Amino acid sequence: MNPTQQTEKDKAEKLAHLRHTLAHLLAAAVLEFWPDTKNTVGPAIDNGFYYDFDFTTPVSEKDFPRIEKRMRELLKTWSEFTHKEVSEKEAHEFFKDNPYKLELISDIISRGEKITLYTCGKFTDLCRGGHIEHPSKEIDPHSFSLSRVAGAYWKGDEKNKSLSRIYGLAFSTKEELEAYVKMQEEAKKRDHRKIGKEQGLFVFSDLVGAGLPLWTPKGTIIRELLNDYVWKLRKEKGYQKVAIPHITKKELYETSGHWSKFADELLKIKTRENHLYAMKPMNCPHHTQIYAAAPKSYREMPQRYCETTMVYRDEQSGELSGLSRVLSITQDDAHVFCRKNQIEEEMFAVWDIIDTFYKTFGFNLKIRLSRHDPEHFEKYLGTPEIWKSAEDQLLSIINKRGITEYIDGKGEAALYGPKIDFITTDSLGRTLQVATIQLDFNLPKNFDLTCTNEKGEREQIVMIHCAIMGSIERFLSVLIEHFNGSFPLWLAPVQVSLIPIMEKHQEFAKRIYDILKMADIRVHLDDADENLGKKIRRAKNDKVPYMIVIGDKEIEANKVTLESRDHGQLGQIAPDELLRKLVAEITEKK
Repeated sequence: MNPTQQTEKDKAEKLAHLRHTLAHLLAAAVLEFWPDTKNTVGPAIDNGFYYDFDFTTPVSEKDFPRIEKRMRELLKTWSEFTHKEVSEKEAHEFFKDNPYKLELISDIISRGEKITLYTCGKFTDLCRGGHIEHPSKEIDPHSFSLSRVAGAYWKGDEKNKSLSRIYGLAFSTKEELEAYVKMQEEAKKRDHRKIGKEQGLFVFSDLVGAGLPLWTPKGTIIRELLNDYVWKLRKEKGYQKVAIPHITKKELYETSGHWSKFADELLKIKTRENHLYAMKPMNCPHHTQIYAAAPKSYREMPQRYCETTMVYRDEQSGELSGLSRVLSITQDDAHVFCRKNQIEEEMFAVWDIIDTFYKTFGFNLKIRLSRHDPEHFEKYLGTPEIWKSAEDQLLSIINKRGITEYIDGKGEAALYGPKIDFITTDSLGRTLQVATIQLDFNLPKNFDLTCTNEKGEREQIVMIHCAIMGSIERFLSVLIEHFNGSFPLWLAPVQVSLIPIMEKHQEFAKRIYDILKMADIRVHLDDADENLGKKIRRAKNDKVPYMIVIGDKEIEANKVTLESRDHGQLGQIAPDELLRKLVAEITEKK
């Protein structure tokens, strides 16, 4: 790890400690105002912290000002954190009136871990550590604020009691907090759920269910254009399309290892004959069976399969959010089955596709090497030796690609292999993970996937998992907010709005409409019996890239007056010149 990476890691760790400290501070203030409240857990999270409470008296955001005021008063007295290791008996005695803490103590004992209590000021909590050592000196009292309160089930299980979760924002400085709040205000204006409804891109139905978006014709146009673009890039690299069913027998996921590690997130189906099936949460196990259907020679390697299809995850209802978190996930999935000596070339080919695709939208990409957490190896398939080999291979590929700085993603690996994740920022400066390439030595081993090598011997192969958009739903939520609904011409559901001023101008407008329509331009002829101002407002509210208003002058000149959404009035232009201009922009994906 180079010095820049180490510095960034240290900053991130310190900020996480600051946020965790403020979670303690929040609990201390809350318990002063509501002493009969049971406090549970309070971790640091992205952009802040939260703490879950079991209140006997309802608490709302109206209470935030006095809680924040008390937090700042207490902060002055929080000079230093101290901690001590205690016995199970001592811990039970200290938290005898808090059933949630008693349950956590039992969990700690069952894991064979030490029980530690951390104290700052007059507040003591059950905690494993990770705080700012001297809060009063190191925390700016104006660098945090409480943001919202929400419901949350104890331990995330809907069978447990519902608690009140108080969220807070926290940054290193007041200026960073203010910048984040300003960005959040802008994000509300760009919320993909709001824009999606305004532009008629997708809908949700209570009869269908939460987390199951329904795509309108306009929204489907965007989805299909994106998917077609990914397919074009993949086709150039030798990929072939495959298709698989949406369900599978339990045995497939038992062989892959998903059933033992992933069973709680599987949507299950029981047939009339009492057979147990699962809705597929991923496509790779199915694709292994296409590969395994016939013996392969080294001359046939690599095999590159791709498919855009829905997968399904049993997400908790409280975690569902617009297109960002759904039950039905459309993956632009691909799997390369190759020999070990082909890994580098195949990984670089996927990387080329990712670079081209995201450059189209103006995204700059950073790299994260997402590796396993050796302290929790029970979460992964395979052996430490297999993981080391795969991670060393990815690191070599990153270096050969000329990447000198990357994020160390310890614990961010997938179930069966390390990944190269691609990180970007949107137009609001928000950090997002987009594409991913994963190197997998484990599934080929579990399914005994081989090829016959030059010596006539069976040779174990490897898999490369690669998703360009990942989830189309999530990527579209990113894209809608990034562009604020103003899609580039090639992607816009309606590319040109034709507006005749009066009925006598409709014939000429229809002629222009036919010219554009024949060239497969998505054009809308707004010939509604409404005033001109209303039609223009509609086109602008829909953020149509080009608008053409047709009146007497246009008919006399046999030209159209073109107005760009992004560049304003462009003046008069002949129909054939207009067509060339639009086709060129669409082809170049501007």
